[in-house]
Amino acid sequence: TTARQGTIQRQIWVVGATTEHTIGKIAAMSLCTSILASGARGMHRIARSASHQRHATPCASRLSSRVRCAALRAPVMVTRSTYVLTPAAAASGEQDADSNSRPIRLGGVQRRFTTSGAVASPSAADADAMPVAPNGQTLMLHNTMARRKEPFSPRDSTGKKVNMYVCGVTVYDYSHIGHARVYVAFDVLYRQLTRMGYDVTYCRNFTDVDDKIIKRANENGEECDTLVDRFIAAFHEDIDALGCLRPTIEPRATDHIQDIVTLCERLIEKGYAYPADGDVYFSVDALPEYGSLSGRKQEDNRAGERVAVDDRKKNPADFALWKAAKPGEPTWDSPWGAGRPGWHIECSAMIESILGKSIDIHGGGQDLVFPHHENELAQSTASCRCCATDGDEPEEPFVRYWVHNGFVKVDSEKMSKSLGNFFTIREVTEKYHPFALRWMLLGTHYRAPINYTQRALEEASDRLYYLYQTLVDSRVALTEAEASATDAEVKGKPKPPTGVAAEGIELAVETKAAVASALTDDLNTPLAMASLSSPLKTLNDLVSTKKGKKAVGRNVALRDLVKTVEETLEAVGLPHEGGEGLLEELRLLTLARAGLTQADVDEAVAKRAEARAAKDFAESDRIRDELGAKGVALMDGGSQVWRPATVVNDK
Repeated sequence: TTARQGTIQRQIWVVGATTEHTIGKIAAMSLCTSILASGARGMHRIARSASHQRHATPCASRLSSRVRCAALRAPVMVTRSTYVLTPAAAASGEQDADSNSRPIRLGGVQRRFTTSGAVASPSAADADAMPVAPNGQTLMLHNTMARRKEPFSPRDSTGKKVNMYVCGVTVYDYSHIGHARVYVAFDVLYRQLTRMGYDVTYCRNFTDVDDKIIKRANENGEECDTLVDRFIAAFHEDIDALGCLRPTIEPRATDHIQDIVTLCERLIEKGYAYPADGDVYFSVDALPEYGSLSGRKQEDNRAGERVAVDDRKKNPADFALWKAAKPGEPTWDSPWGAGRPGWHIECSAMIESILGKSIDIHGGGQDLVFPHHENELAQSTASCRCCATDGDEPEEPFVRYWVHNGFVKVDSEKMSKSLGNFFTIREVTEKYHPFALRWMLLGTHYRAPINYTQRALEEASDRLYYLYQTLVDSRVALTEAEASATDAEVKGKPKPPTGVAAEGIELAVETKAAVASALTDDLNTPLAMASLSSPLKTLNDLVSTKKGKKAVGRNVALRDLVKTVEETLEAVGLPHEGGEGLLEELRLLTLARAGLTQADVDEAVAKRAEARAAKDFAESDRIRDELGAKGVALMDGGSQVWRPATVVNDK
């Protein structure tokens, strides 16, 4: 614990379960949220209870017994988090525990833990020197080039403007769930930068000339432009449905042909590229820095694997900047004859033309690190001599922060058309709500690999329904409570909140701080979303339990908690207003997956009511279980007749 400038910075070590266990993963995230909320004293209680092999602490009691047990059975991992308390919160009187000097005891055995790849929290002096956003916060981002998390600092001298380029799709087919993962991840980054007060220029391109586009257009007997326009429109439909904001700029490669030609000429002039029978190749041997992003050595770039053998190349690893014209392909004039651009050169040319020679953030999927981003870096570095090593005055690096998201697997296998496990976004959203897919994607840290399964989608859909049903019920309860409040209650001196209401008001503040801490720590969306568990439970207590309805300060607690949940949803790109329409869409999709209609459910409910009236409970249970197996959970009591439930078809 470090006290400085009227604030207290606390460093907390959180022991949780590895991501190999779904229930344990939820437990780990919820425990982390609880610890951040309760502070060092809560950490001490949890450490003490862990040494006695039990979780009977105020923090851990927010988890169900099933989740707590799963967390204890699962393998252990450790995470370190840092957060700052304001002077008002620091004055609450908690006794700080020194987590750096006091190791946690598990099962009576003293152990010191480290986290692979973790970055130590800054000292007080270092923290004072950390760059801050316009809103006063510091964003930590993992930089692929540096292989670590770094504090984000834009190039702009005012510290307010940010430019970000994310590689877009090659538009020859419908976008798949791998694309969804990329653009949801960078949508969250875009939102976070904007929320922190930055003026962000977000550029995402379309590759509209490529071998695959030409091949598909020829197969269809249509012009490349027609094919491209159709799939750009489809891409926008899919990504809009996932709740992604449109970028500031969406350039097409074919709109920058002259920029590409000019860049190729400059590279030839500087000795980094050479023409060969109408083609132009980049010479990787001419750039000693080649391989710095991916970590690959020159000798790793062997011909016969990913590089086509071509006797005209000086090195088999040399890559095409310009391709000579071939029959049936679109072409443009150039100093080397008619032809078209290679894949890698387009991004370098568009970035320089639109954003400048240097940018703050360059993003994309992990699969683009090599060769695409490595080759981009080589082209742009050679062109402007960024990071010069030959005696020239070095300029600003081409990219300050390289950011990449992890792979998507399907049922633990690589997604591939040949394996039959390739899913487009619209194939998924025909059966599941687009926001269920977004929730599932956000449930794993953007840099970690994610395993796409039907169970994961079912669980995401179920959680989404619970969340928005809780929000709708809470808003209704708040409206009714405010409408029924007497003049004396409205105009009189407010009484101090008690019970669940007092806890809810405090929890709203804690959750807001926990979410902010999670999202500024390399966009930790799993932790941000897990922090909603306690607020949602407390909202349900305030809405439906006797103690919640009678708690003094109930209206304030409802209002504060609803606002906190809404702000969190907005931060991660989920709807934060309304909810009734989304709930109805989730119900309709559940019926469609089950092969049922609302009339079928109504008929089954009526038959079950007859069976219960006749005390034929076996038949009543059979009807309930039959619908439950299809994902329709009948509700006894309350206003809801049924709600969607999790179901998995093992086939």
